[in-house]
Amino acid sequence: MTTLRKNSKSKPKTSSSRSRSRIGIASASSLRQAPADSGLPITRIALLGFGTVGASVAKVLSTLKLPGIELTHIFNRSVARKRDSEAAKCVPSSVVWTESMDEILASDAQVVVELMGGITPTEGWLRKALSAGKSVVTANKQLIAYRGPSLARLAAQHKAQLVYGAAVAGGVPVIPGMLQGLGGDRITRLSGILNGTCNYILTRMEAGADYATVLADAQQLGYAEADPTADVDGYDARAKLVILTRLGLHADVDPEAVSTQSISGINAVDFTYARELNCTIRQISRSEIDGATVRARVAPMLVPLSSPIAWSHGTLNMVVANGVFGGDTVFSGHGAGGGPTAVAVVSDILAVAQGCKAVQLPTRKRQATGEFHAPHYCRFIVDDKPGIISSFSGALATYGINIDSILQRPGHPKHRLPFVVTVEPCLTSTLNKALATIAKMDFILEPPLCLQMLSLEDKD
Repeated sequence: MTTLRKNSKSKPKTSSSRSRSRIGIASASSLRQAPADSGLPITRIALLGFGTVGASVAKVLSTLKLPGIELTHIFNRSVARKRDSEAAKCVPSSVVWTESMDEILASDAQVVVELMGGITPTEGWLRKALSAGKSVVTANKQLIAYRGPSLARLAAQHKAQLVYGAAVAGGVPVIPGMLQGLGGDRITRLSGILNGTCNYILTRMEAGADYATVLADAQQLGYAEADPTADVDGYDARAKLVILTRLGLHADVDPEAVSTQSISGINAVDFTYARELNCTIRQISRSEIDGATVRARVAPMLVPLSSPIAWSHGTLNMVVANGVFGGDTVFSGHGAGGGPTAVAVVSDILAVAQGCKAVQLPTRKRQATGEFHAPHYCRFIVDDKPGIISSFSGALATYGINIDSILQRPGHPKHRLPFVVTVEPCLTSTLNKALATIAKMDFILEPPLCLQMLSLEDKD
């Protein structure tokens, strides 16, 4: 993980057995003792899910042999197949493998680690665990985005903890950094790359590959699912942005109100034109406070080559937090994969076991809008004929939109000519009205592509 600007971190505190009982770890009488030289009571762990991340968590726990931490149960569907897998060889023989959630809830495990994903039936299971006084560690971004506040209230009601540091950016400690390192600042804007799959696809396209080929490679490598919709259409990053907005901007927004745009409309020619504008293209997640409203959007955008966000390649994640008092902080590192995510999960387990508490700051429900007043990049594919530019200018002028530049590279056939118009800052909704008019013109061969451009004023 690379951090630009020093981020302070609160020193973990080891609480007494009495305080552990208050936060739902276990009562003092039920704690078995760790090895004598550790001085720590045993915290027993039940793991839900033994997929890529779950197996990696088990491997990390087995390798590190952390004092006071004991893996006691593993829950999974078709558990016999998982128990006999190569990945299970690192699991201690004392661990109970089960397909019964009731067995997990009735067990003496004090911390339930959920790595299965989804909202149903996961939410119901975790509500039962929290109601039983068991703390929960999860990497489930959809669950936390949609149900996080209510689950946190339930945890507090039963003196348990809900910790989800791995839900955003995997192994990059963005969430603890936001809470512990930046809790004393007032964050006004968040922006960055929150989906490693899209970053992999777009950086490969930047080097000349086409979308379909790179997507197939990403699926082969395990970066993208067989159905890549959640990644490429922005829903995965949207859930993560909602969580960061809640923690960093102290604004609770409806995930469905956050605008998304797919990267699937990006072509190689867009990177060619982006380079002429001293930019590249990345899937950007951004949110900012504007009065009582939060502006939030996940979409492919043109990013200046001078921006740290443009430097992020492959599956790297990056988050830029803009603070009133502390300035800009950049978090960067590997956000995907079993190993990096497991590191974040195990770190959360340690924090719960040692009684660490996150900074609690008030959060307000706010309305969200995808509207940003920004410059835009518009790419058209046309059957070339005289008068096209004047037609475009007239349609844009009708809505008060000014053209900033027109780019047309040679070497393309006249009957299928790509060219680009960039416009001065305007609302995306206003530009879309003008583009809807242009799309009906008889020389337009494809729907226009419209991308926001991160401007120098964004200071990203």
